[in-house]
Order: sequence, then C-alpha cells, then structure tokens
Amino acid sequence: MTIRTILIDDEKLAIQGMQLRLEKFEDIEIIDTCLNGREAIRKIKTLKPDLIFLDIQMPGFDGFSVVQGIMDIEPPLVVFCTAYSEHAIKAFEAQAVDYLLKPVEDVRLADAIDRIRERIRDKKGREEAVKLMNVLNEVAPDAVENLDLGEEDEAAASNRYEKLINIKDRGQIFRVDVDTIERIDAAGDYMCIYTGDNSLILRETMKDLEKRLDPRNFQRVHRSTIVNLGLVRQVKPHTNGECFLVLESGAQVKVSRSYRDVVARFVH
Repeated sequence: MTIRTILIDDEKLAIQGMQLRLEKFEDIEIIDTCLNGREAIRKIKTLKPDLIFLDIQMPGFDGFSVVQGIMDIEPPLVVFCTAYSEHAIKAFEAQAVDYLLKPVEDVRLADAIDRIRERIRDKKGREEAVKLMNVLNEVAPDAVENLDLGEEDEAAASNRYEKLINIKDRGQIFRVDVDTIERIDAAGDYMCIYTGDNSLILRETMKDLEKRLDPRNFQRVHRSTIVNLGLVRQVKPHTNGECFLVLESGAQVKVSRSYRDVVARFVH
C-alpha cells in the first residue's frame, strides 16, 4: 500500500530537498506539490491525500491556516516542517503526527515515517473492524457477543494503540513511552500521567485517553484512575471488598468494588 502524499512549502528548494529525502521510502508516493496555502487547501480537498508535509511559515495562508481550512473534510495526516522551533507546541495542538525542524535530519524523518505508518495501520484496522462488526450485526448478531480474537489478530490489534504519547506540560513537549506510565489520575478534562520518576499533566478526557491505550495492559481500577497492570507488584486486601494495588514505584492505588474484576487477573 502506498501513502499518497502532498508536499507544501513556499520554497521550491525545500520541496525538492524533501522529494529527494523521501525517495528512499518506497511506500511514500508524492502525488503533488504546492507553493502556497490556498493552493494546498484546494488540492487537499480534490486529491484527498493520506499525508501532507506542511511548512508553517508561508505568506498569506500559513500552515496552521491550511489545517483550519480543511476541517470540513476528513483531513490527512500532517507533518509540520519549519525552521522555527517555537511553533512546536501549537503544531501538536493541531494534532500533527510529527514536527520536523529544517534542515530535516534523516533519522527524524525516518522516525516520522514510522509513526505515519502506525497511524495508517491503526485507521485501516478500525475501519475494517467496523465493517466486520456491521456485517455480523446484520447476519449473525449472536456471533458478535462471542467473537474472540486469535493470537495473530491480537498481535495486530496491539498495533492500534499508542506506543508514544506527546504531552504538552509547562511549556514543553514530552514524548512519553507508554510502557513507562505507571498510573493515570483524572481531574475533569485533565489527566495526571505518572511515570516512575515524573508526573505530567495532559489535557484530555479519560474516555478519549482509554481509547489510545492497550486494554490488556491498562485498566481502570477506580472511576478516576487507570493503572498499568504490568507494573503492579502486590495486591493488598482492604475492607468492604476493596483492595490496594502496590505499584513498582511503591505508590498504592485503591481498587473500588466496581472494578474488583481487575484484581482477579492477579489471582490464579
């Protein structure tokens, strides 16, 4: 499968340079290039690419204006490219897959392409799963309730979930390895993400964050708490059917009665 791509930059040399760098990635198909934001919006809506590499600093419509201009369609994945690092936070707020500083380093470009491939696999997997479930609901509704994934399908399903999460906190962008997250506490529309040696604040609802995490590893143990089951070191019974999970860092998290089925995973 090829990833249909448009390059957008007001400098022809920058476009040519990116074209040369992308030649080594066989699945990247450059279907067009644009020299300004207005042209980019028109071509994105017409050609419907999977991916765009988008310069931020352009006369007239800048990169953020382009993103705003395509919000009435299903937008492509976006990688911002710019010489100015101060735009990084706004780029991630615009839901960019990645942010590349010019001159673009080969290692960073390869990392961005890997993330793009993962996002596209995730999207395709969800689309196929929805189609399958719709068909089963029509022709065999009872089978949906008993549907079980085989080992091969489970491995594919794991690729749908985030491996890294970008968190803007204290004016910086932190790239957090999901496996290092020990627990997550909710406070309204904010999540407090705890790793072994750090805590960060993420503006996102718990419902949306749960969708990004593999449920085989991350489970809610309280109305406002998610834990990484792989970092649980001890289960301590408490009163009224409740208990505490002792995590690798030594932190203790209460499991409410409503979520005590989670504890059953540790009892064989």
